Amino acid sequence: MSEKNKFALITGAGSGIGRYSALGLLADGWHVALSGRRVDALDETVALAGSDGARALAIPSDVSTPDGVKKLFEAYRAQWSRLDMLFNNAGMGAPPVPLEDLTLDQWQNVVNVHLNGAFLCTQEAFRIMKAQDPRGGRIINNGSISAHTPRPFSSPYTATKHAITGLTKSTSLDGRSYDIVGCQIDIGNAETPMTQRMKNGVLQPDGSTMAEPVMDVTNVADTVVLMSNMSLDANIHTVTVMASKMPFMGRG
Repeated sequence: MSEKNKFALITGAGSGIGRYSALGLLADGWHVALSGRRVDALDETVALAGSDGARALAIPSDVSTPDGVKKLFEAYRAQWSRLDMLFNNAGMGAPPVPLEDLTLDQWQNVVNVHLNGAFLCTQEAFRIMKAQDPRGGRIINNGSISAHTPRPFSSPYTATKHAITGLTKSTSLDGRSYDIVGCQIDIGNAETPMTQRMKNGVLQPDGSTMAEPVMDVTNVADTVVLMSNMSLDANIHTVTVMASKMPFMGRG
């Protein structure tokens, strides 16, 4: 693909969904800034991009703190003045323990990454997208299947992903006057290092353990590329991309 004059920033781009979404956009001609905590993981993503990695910008960062987000966007602006797409993808989980045994620190760590990080990055993206010419851009939030239905012992993850849906709606509404489009991708059982355990068996609501089907993560990356390339007068506001046979639909 020929190089495009489009610029994206992806958080959590060192592995999994963030990595493959970055690779998909780079292959499609985008310039992509990759944010993540681990320098080696970001460098590995750039290396996997091959010649397309010339359009990649690795920025080690921690989006769980206001200072981390501020430094991320300062580093971004120092290299690129335009931002056409932000993918709020950075994520983490908490130990799968009963709700009453979860510590406040374990709860807060997930809130800081999923919700505060997405909010702070969205604020910074608004500031860039409102001021640039032509103005506007797209903000995609990683909502997850957990934005709809929880797994057992997942209260921080599920609560923050439900909150992300509210942030997505507010982003879409508050950005409307500035041609800023908010949208959300809800992902179920994409095959990444994080989901390898599903092949061996994961806890089900009835207390049993069952192996769950997974899907190729490139299905997610392809969807992110599709959403990113839409003109700003159109939007896929929410989309669910999931393994066809995962136990999500139906009654338990």
